[in-house]
This record gives sequence, C-alpha cells and structure tokens, in this order.
Amino acid sequence: MHGQPRHIQTLSESVTAQARFQTRRHFLRTCQLGLGSIALSALSGEPSVCSAVDTSLNPLASKPSQFRATAKNVIYLHMGGGPPQHELFDWKPELVKHHLKPCPESLLAGQRFAFIKGTPTLLGTPYKFAQHGRSGAWISELLPNLATAVDEMAIVKSMITEQVNHAPAEMFMLTGSARPGSGSLGSWITYGLGCESEDLPAYVVLLSGPNLPGGGKSLWSNGYLPPVHQGVQCRAQGDPILYISNPPGVDRAARRSSLDALRRLNELELAEFGDRETLARIAQYELAYRMQTAVPEVMDIAREPENVRQLYGAQPGAASFANNCLQARRLVERGVRFVQLFDWGWDTHGSSATDDIIGHLPKKCKEIDQAIMALLKDLKVRGMLDETLVIWGGEFGRTSMNEGRDGSKFLGRDHHPHAFTMWLAGGGVKPGIVYGATDDLGYHVTRDKMTVPDLQATILHLMGLDAHKLTYRYQGLNQRLIGPVDTPRVHHEIVA
Repeated sequence: MHGQPRHIQTLSESVTAQARFQTRRHFLRTCQLGLGSIALSALSGEPSVCSAVDTSLNPLASKPSQFRATAKNVIYLHMGGGPPQHELFDWKPELVKHHLKPCPESLLAGQRFAFIKGTPTLLGTPYKFAQHGRSGAWISELLPNLATAVDEMAIVKSMITEQVNHAPAEMFMLTGSARPGSGSLGSWITYGLGCESEDLPAYVVLLSGPNLPGGGKSLWSNGYLPPVHQGVQCRAQGDPILYISNPPGVDRAARRSSLDALRRLNELELAEFGDRETLARIAQYELAYRMQTAVPEVMDIAREPENVRQLYGAQPGAASFANNCLQARRLVERGVRFVQLFDWGWDTHGSSATDDIIGHLPKKCKEIDQAIMALLKDLKVRGMLDETLVIWGGEFGRTSMNEGRDGSKFLGRDHHPHAFTMWLAGGGVKPGIVYGATDDLGYHVTRDKMTVPDLQATILHLMGLDAHKLTYRYQGLNQRLIGPVDTPRVHHEIVA
C-alpha cells in the first residue's frame, strides 16, 4: 500500500470499511436482485421485471417496456365525486318511463347505501340523448362538444368497484388499495418506464374544482415505491411548484455554486460508502435545478397561439380545468410520462341547489365539455393521440334512484358501486366502440363486467407493462398495483 497514491488507498480503505458494515445476510439480500430471485429467474427462464437499464445515475431514466407498448404517455382525467352516468352516457328510457315511481324491492334487498333511507323513488334523467359516431353511442345533450369526438373513444359502461365512499373508492381506483400507503397508478408507471424528459418531473398532478379530492395527496403518493416516483403537484397560480424560485438574494449562479459544493460532499459520501441512494440524491438535486427553468416555461399557456387557447377555452392566469387540459398536452409533448387531472364537484346528491342534477350538473359539464373535446382533437392533429392514452371517469357511479335525503326536493343520486361508466381514448385503445352494458334501469352490469383491477391491468398493458409481473419488494412480499390475487385480466376487447 505504501507505493500507491493516497486517493487509491482511500478508496481501498472505504471499500474494506463498507464490507465490514455488511453482514452475510445483508449481502445475500441486496446482491443484485437477491440470490433467491436469481435462482427463480433461472428456473423459469423469464427475464426479471426490472429493466436492464442502469438507473443509478438517474432513477427516472427512460426504460424499455416489458413488451411492445401502444401508449407512451397517460393523461388521466379524474372527476372527483362520481359523475352520474345516467345523465351523461348510460341512456335508460325505462328509467325515464318510471320516473319518481317507487323503487322495486329487488333493487333494495341486501343493499347498502351511503345516504338513501327507506323506499326511494326511481329517477329518470331530465336530459335528452342522441346517438353519435360509428358506434351509435348515446351521449347526453349536456356534452355536445364531447359528442363530436366519440369516434376516438372506447366507452366502458360496465365498470364496478368494491367501495362506496369517496376516499377509499378513489384510493382503490388510483392506488389499488382502499387504505393509504400504496403506490399510485402514475407512480407504478414511472417506476416501470421512467421518464423521457430530463428537465421535468415524470409524474405531474393538476387540480381544479372547489376542493381537494376526497383521498387527498395519497392519490398521487409513491407509497412504498421509491420517493422519486411520487406525483409532483403543480399550482395554477404563483410558482407552479413550491420553492422552485430562488429565495431573495440568491441568483442562478449562486444556486449553481451551492449545488456543486453539495455534489462534492455527496460524492465523498459515495466514495466512502458506495450507497446507490447517494447517486439518486445527486440526480434529484440536478433535476430540481433544471426544473427551475423548464417548469415555468411549460406551465405558461400564454405561449400558446390564441386560436389554441380559444379551442380549449383556456385563459392564462386563471385556475380552471380548461387550463389544466392545455397544460397536460404541453407536458406530455415534452416527455412527461403521466399527467393526472383532478376535478372535484361531481358528487350530485341533490341535497341542495349546489349539488343537484338540474342546476349544478350542467355547470360542471360545461366546465369540462369543450376542454376535453379540444384535448382529444389537439392531440390528434399533432399526431400525439396514437401514443397518448386519455382516461376519463370517477371513483364510482350513481344510483338509479333519487336520494331524497331528509326530504330534499332537489333531484340527485346516491353513491353506487355496482355499475358506472368510464371511457378511454388513444394510446392503442380501439376507437369508436361501446363496451359492456347495464340492465334496463341502469343498476347492475349485464355484460362484460370490468373491475377496477381489470382496468388497472388494461392500462398497464397498453403501456407495455404486465400487471402481474410488475412488482416491488416490500414487507417481505412482491407488491403489485392490482393486488395479490391473479384474477384481474386485461380486457383485450377494447385494445386495438
């Protein structure tokens, strides 16, 4: 050792010290994927679910999909509260025929409702429907603009869920579990695929409506997945991301100098301990520095031509769903993998004029109708719809009965887990189809039932990921978005 340069001695000494810190059990667990995983992979002849790409320098580096993908990006439009499918997509003349007549006992026996008491009356929609597109899909008069884009959509009328209250239903839909602590859909996708942008987050969240979604920030949490996969919430006003601007008295050169000093300290720690998490920390600091320039630019919709802003109904500086739709297109255009839009206000109980289907629902539909139509058409014109998967829906549906809470004279519907409608477009989805069906009163699914885990498996499939093999080791188990059972299936019927 005496004839070697000092820096080589230091490196050798640090490796020796690190070896002393590790027990044999720790080594066997952390070696590559663990000896057990290596043996199992050899026996099965299947490649590991982990990408071969070395992400030590950038944990969000773009990774290849597990098999050929049809979608590269996702824009998920979540309507918080549960949109009433009977007023929007699931036209039921028989329900209209029996409007305000007593509900059949067969629909009530053994059922639990969030707010309905006693024997409610049936509630037929007051809105007109017409058929549109190649599929002849029935679309409500409340969505005249969206009806013009129906040939891009696969409308799924046969969704069911296990949850009947907002927060657990939203968490089940978006994280695979009704309890906090699991990784969100966007986190799983970025964990599996990384991000194509070096200057922007992989997963961005945009909010509109009067309230946060019922499930709160758990809906875009990384859960047990590595922290880099958590969704980044961008604000509509002020700095898009908190603390992205330099504090008073600190310019960009000073920030660069401080980061360089911090990097050297982290590199010294890396040389001593060899912890890959240190490399990830260095990469995250560098990403934050680049985001200071990239995020304000991409979130500034004033840079868009006036005709594009008019197409969406967007207004720079405002906080609106329309602005968020335009920002979503700008984000995926620049390589962001997953963009989640939350719009609260769809909880149409009819307990007052602020949540009924006569006065309140038309206002909510007007807020989204033009913007979603514009998003679909804008993506298509730019040649982006083929690789961008757009998803629309809530956490559950609404009942076929009028809620009538405490004798309310306003019309509205209670929570309903047994049948609701969602739609998907672009990204390899079969366009212009209606999938699944409900009974004459729109209460139960009668054909092609799709569970929430089925939907999650289908979304991952479109992204080139196998929901059964995409796993993360936590608490001694291989965790999955779709949960521990193997019954969830990909609905290839809606895949082009």
